[in-house]
Amino acid sequence: MSLNSFRQKIKPWMLPIAMLTGLIFYQYIHYVSFLSPCLIFVMLLITFCRLKISDFHIGPYIWLLLGVQLAGSTAIYFAIRPFNELIAQGAFICVFCPTATAAPTITGMLGGSISKVATYSLFSQVSVAILAPSLLSYMNPGAGITFAESMTRISVMVLPLILGPLVIALVMERTAPRVHHAIASHQGLSFYIWAVALIIVVGNSVSFLVPRFRQNVWLILVLAVVAFVACIIQFWLGRKIGRHYGDMISGAQSLGQKNTVLAVWLALNYLNPLVSAAPAAYVAWHNIVNSWQIYMHERQKQKSGHAAS
Repeated sequence: MSLNSFRQKIKPWMLPIAMLTGLIFYQYIHYVSFLSPCLIFVMLLITFCRLKISDFHIGPYIWLLLGVQLAGSTAIYFAIRPFNELIAQGAFICVFCPTATAAPTITGMLGGSISKVATYSLFSQVSVAILAPSLLSYMNPGAGITFAESMTRISVMVLPLILGPLVIALVMERTAPRVHHAIASHQGLSFYIWAVALIIVVGNSVSFLVPRFRQNVWLILVLAVVAFVACIIQFWLGRKIGRHYGDMISGAQSLGQKNTVLAVWLALNYLNPLVSAAPAAYVAWHNIVNSWQIYMHERQKQKSGHAAS
């Protein structure tokens, strides 16, 4: 079997393998956790080298998705709150948290519009930074979160990972077109970089959940189920909205693939720390969905290739 055919066969299984590796070796992941932002930065740089400034535009698509994310999360919180405050907060943070920084890369792998997801991701992150102080302070009055603190911390955590690669890619297109073209022609690398990053993300999530699981088993299980339901509904709604605007994949990834690292941090710092189990579980759910989508996409490509030959 040639290297290329082996790579084609194993590619649909790379994300499940990465998740399983993170699960098995979670106790050692902290040694390499510092690599995660670097991997995401490089991955996005490769992805953004496919884009031009003219690819970015703001339309009703953006506002409709934001409405689901912001108004939907608030409505879910108030609907569940009379039954259980912690579960309500867990459901809220799984919907409220912004689009994952890696979403444009996965969208590109699936054949969706990278520019749409990148544009929405910026709006999504900024909206969370602006609204988080008032909403989280209402849910947990003792948190003491201020607008300036929230905006600064979230901006420092998230925006450089999105804007940095985008600016570099656009500058290289003008100043170093050969380098830009060389990077753009190696889009397959971003997939394998994401697989390595996923090992770290899953390992960190498992490391976080394990010590808390024994003492709060039932609450964590319920929060994990809530995260699963939130994940499936958001991917489904995103596809419905995306279909209306001619791009189901971009809509699904914009709503369904979440910045769970930021969500866990918000829950730990400004809500009851146990609530962070919901976004930690969301890591598994949205990456299982991504793995299935990539598997089906690669399978369809292989079928199309066989049919063409």
